[in-house]
Amino acid sequence: MPELSCVAHVHSTYSDGTASLAELLETARATGVDVLLLTDHDTLAARREGWEGDHDGVFLLVGDEVSPKGGHYLAFGVEEPIAHRGLSAVEIAAAVRAAGGVGFAAHPFSTGGHMFVPSIARRIVRPHGWEGLEQEGGLDGIELWSVLTDAAEAWRTPVEAVRWLRHQEKAVAAGPSARHLAIWDSLSAHRRVPAIGGLDDHQRGIRFRGRVRSPVPHRRSFNLLRTHLVCDRPLTGETATDRATIVRALGAGAAWLHCPIVAPADGCRLWVEGDGSSVEMGGEGAARPSVLRLRLPCPAEVRVLRDGKPLHAERTDRLDLDCAQPGAYRIEARIDGRFWLLSNPVHLRRAAP
Repeated sequence: MPELSCVAHVHSTYSDGTASLAELLETARATGVDVLLLTDHDTLAARREGWEGDHDGVFLLVGDEVSPKGGHYLAFGVEEPIAHRGLSAVEIAAAVRAAGGVGFAAHPFSTGGHMFVPSIARRIVRPHGWEGLEQEGGLDGIELWSVLTDAAEAWRTPVEAVRWLRHQEKAVAAGPSARHLAIWDSLSAHRRVPAIGGLDDHQRGIRFRGRVRSPVPHRRSFNLLRTHLVCDRPLTGETATDRATIVRALGAGAAWLHCPIVAPADGCRLWVEGDGSSVEMGGEGAARPSVLRLRLPCPAEVRVLRDGKPLHAERTDRLDLDCAQPGAYRIEARIDGRFWLLSNPVHLRRAAP
């Protein structure tokens, strides 16, 4: 099954990023990225100007970060920017679906961030979570881990910020927020909520002598977290067809959250087999006596969770686990204690969906 290593939620000079598309594509190529999921604010100008498509092995898919004053929504597969003025979260999600796209709530758990300098609290990140989390039809999926936003909201002092910026890889090795995982597990127990891992990467800095000087350069951030897609067909080189393939995989939840500096994710598979049928990662099926199957390219410390509760743990690269109870079954994997992989769930329901 074709696999694509994607960097998601990236901004360019078409909105408030510091890097041009040519610079972003050059960095993506140098860091082994297959797909760049561009999400500039309220614009598809990059597509209009002919950038979408393959660029020497890197596919640029132009999305739209729908950006009302409250929470933001990452829309992929839409032909025009989503007019959001006066719309609620549920209405924005519905507008994306009506336009033929799929949407993910950006940094959906945001509560804002304050830094104490030295004893005065200054807000450094305004709250911009997604109000449609609990509402029926309020989203198609979520950005479960928004690396740079989540990090900035956790800083309380300048020392903490500098420490994170100097040791980003070590910080990411701790994995996503336990609070965010708990909320996602609660949602997934009742309905499909496909998850991606995003950067919210603007490469904050200044341009000096033709280069951007930033404490978070793209060459570094692109290796912090990827969304590793398992597609139903290989890319063909035809832009419209390949865009549809990528958007379809995103909407299906056929995605691992992956830390590439720990180990490659190529060859990772998760599915459930039973009664001659199978349910792939991200999909739904009826609960019946089945086997949860996991295949990894190398051994790791694997945890299986059902509705967020630990079910099984062992060090392995191959797992076949009996499962019959309803629930959302997902995988976490670490290598030497460092976060490596997080799967989307396989959903087994009491009645067939």
